[in-house]
Amino acid sequence: MTGKESIRIGGASGFWGDAALATPQLLASGDLDYMVYDYLAEVTMSIMARARAADASKGYATDFVHAAMAPNLSQIAAQGVKVLANAGGVNPRACAEALCKVIADQGLELKVAVVLGDDLADRAEEFAHETEMFSGESFPEPSSIASINAYLGAFPIAAALDAGADIVITGRCVDSAVTLGACIHAFNWQRDDFDRLAQGSLAGHILECGTQATGGNFTDWESIVDTLGSAGYPIAELSPDGGFTVSKPSGTGGLVSVGTVGEQMLYEIGDPGAYLLPDVVCDFTRVELFQLGPDLVGVSGARGHGAPSGYKVSATWADGFRAGQIWTMIGRGAPQKAQHLAESIFARTEAMLKQAGLEPLRETSVEVLGVESHFGSAVRYFRSREVDVKLAVKHASPKGVGIFLKEMVGLALTAPPGLASFAGARAKPTPVVRLFSMLIPKEQLQIQIELDGQLLPEFGAEVARVQELPSPIAVPAPDDSITEFVDVPLELLAFGRSGDKGDKANIGIMARHPDFLSWIAATLTIERVASYFAHFLKADQPVPVERFYLPGTDALNFLLHDVLGGGGTASLRADPQGKAYAQLLLTERIAIPRALAVEHQLPITE
Repeated sequence: MTGKESIRIGGASGFWGDAALATPQLLASGDLDYMVYDYLAEVTMSIMARARAADASKGYATDFVHAAMAPNLSQIAAQGVKVLANAGGVNPRACAEALCKVIADQGLELKVAVVLGDDLADRAEEFAHETEMFSGESFPEPSSIASINAYLGAFPIAAALDAGADIVITGRCVDSAVTLGACIHAFNWQRDDFDRLAQGSLAGHILECGTQATGGNFTDWESIVDTLGSAGYPIAELSPDGGFTVSKPSGTGGLVSVGTVGEQMLYEIGDPGAYLLPDVVCDFTRVELFQLGPDLVGVSGARGHGAPSGYKVSATWADGFRAGQIWTMIGRGAPQKAQHLAESIFARTEAMLKQAGLEPLRETSVEVLGVESHFGSAVRYFRSREVDVKLAVKHASPKGVGIFLKEMVGLALTAPPGLASFAGARAKPTPVVRLFSMLIPKEQLQIQIELDGQLLPEFGAEVARVQELPSPIAVPAPDDSITEFVDVPLELLAFGRSGDKGDKANIGIMARHPDFLSWIAATLTIERVASYFAHFLKADQPVPVERFYLPGTDALNFLLHDVLGGGGTASLRADPQGKAYAQLLLTERIAIPRALAVEHQLPITE
């Protein structure tokens, strides 16, 4: 425990490949206690696993060592900033060893700790009887598995800090754990401080995607377009009671507002009343956001309802190969020409596969971009003299995918007129990486912590304290006595953001004013949203869409099941993560009272 009245944590990385300027920008603010880095996604783990298989010294985020740390270590040491990162991937020891060498070469004295125990790849045979927690599928063939990792929590990170670590490197942990670990250490939070743990987890959730909390992917991007390229990375200042503010370094671009923070809170949370993390079951439904000043937002109201009894474990596994390419078709009838080209390529590919004695294509995808193909039945404009056509396939073997790539190029000279493409290297077959998720009891995991290469005393198993969840609050009904209405785009009434979890998509919609919420909810029913995304949803689902209400922020969160064509690299779609789904829904028109539109000075189109 540090005994500080508050701590300041900078979010320096939102994914593997984030900008290297985040670390020096945050350090330049001169008043941080911690910097946290999130590098890992399911696909990232499979990539790192392949790298480790080829070279035992790889399998981690190398740019954390060489781009984020190496140029900035002297300032990190001088300012006494602690660094917490899940950069270890599938090889956290190798990451730590590489970083320790850089530290030694610079003549610095910084202690590096490693959290171990998440990697379960050598236990694949033990899980043969498990079924996938969402789809019910059987466990994949062990020989196809690239990685198996448990999502660890924050208490091991806090224990490493308690032992004197300056830098803590983990393998797979939940994204928010690096932030929560700092809070547990600084404020001596206990395992049953559930409300505080929920607040710290929410702070981590806001920080974990970097500039998505400070203007990136923001609905009102035009309002900050001149400064968005220099957006500041987010900073959370937390108090011992869990309350916190969100800001960014002074002089940087972007924006910190109730809108930007609210959108990020809603991002990829599923059921906001039961957001499951290893250390706490979070309830964000009553969270409140306050604009305290320019680029300063206060956050309070997260609640914790016990802790789960198990860890989520995800395996990534190879299920064939895939490839695709985007072509441009120009001129009269461009969409029809693009569709004809696609059909010709697929037909030729199937013929050549049969001739080669190979099985047919497992899946094909053609998306004509430029005719609102993503809008399904909500399409409004479909005449275009130029379109992009994205073609993609899956096959059991790289040879089969290679035949598709060859025939696609070979048909270019027999295509309808107006075909063009950007010159460059040809696409190559790449593995289809699928995700298998399951739960295992916490006592089946042995977590270890090493500090400067020395094993610390055994880290005890986490104990579950499950509590009953409160009943959800009903969405307020609109005034049914009103008879005069106007239709306005949802975007004038709400902010929106969407993202993925496996083959599920989340769409968060937050009303710009409390008066709008009931009218938004009256239009965006479960049935209406399911119909709107019917062209993406897997057919014959009993419950394709769920809707959740967050009264604290006047928000709705929609969870769409089996809607991404497999999600990630298992999907052939142009938007395999549902990142644009909120933008699709924000164009929907909402009926609101005319008087309400006039009161809020909304443009009315008769």
